[in-house]
Amino acid sequence: MKPDPTCPRCGRAVHAPNLWSSAWQCDAHGQVPPLNAVRGPNLTSLELVIGRANVPVWVPWPLPAGWVVTGFADAGDERSGAVAVAVALSGPAPLGGVGEMVTIAEEPGVGLGARVAAIEGPDPGTGFDTGAVHSKIRHDGHDIAMWSIQGGEDRAVYVGEALADWMWFVLSPADTGVLMAELNGMRDLRDRHDGGATLDPPFGALSPFLSTVLRPLRD
Repeated sequence: MKPDPTCPRCGRAVHAPNLWSSAWQCDAHGQVPPLNAVRGPNLTSLELVIGRANVPVWVPWPLPAGWVVTGFADAGDERSGAVAVAVALSGPAPLGGVGEMVTIAEEPGVGLGARVAAIEGPDPGTGFDTGAVHSKIRHDGHDIAMWSIQGGEDRAVYVGEALADWMWFVLSPADTGVLMAELNGMRDLRDRHDGGATLDPPFGALSPFLSTVLRPLRD
């Protein structure tokens, strides 16, 4: 049975459109794009997400040594397409152990990035970008400025704006955040057929971090 969609901001069950409203509704957050269940790390999921995505499907490229794609999540319905996409990656943390990274692209107001980051949402908050830039990510010949913000105590959070959408990096445990200094660039997997050869990233086991932070909220 296909899992029911949930609120991207809190994980509560959402009410489907009906005769009185054309939007999905969360009892706590009103109209929201429905968050679909976490998708497994495989080519079928990637193709499905790419086919739905109205925002970038970001991965660092080249991937850090030993890192693999470990899951996907997307919010949106058949009418809107995916207005938020999360890509989970896992690999060796720079300071030892296993690290987790989630990149999120989303339209303003969705709140998926804030939820993964464990902050009040739906967006990064006023003034997050007023200080010095903490990191830069290169895409298509341009640098994207990223700022570090305070997230959950077990994670490092960076956020910026790219192609008119929010770009989030959430890394766990928090010391995995030093990996930001090693990332050379980003690839939008919607363009993975560009240049002739097809880019199919390596896949690993399903990310426990993504599955945990996006677990549905039960009554």
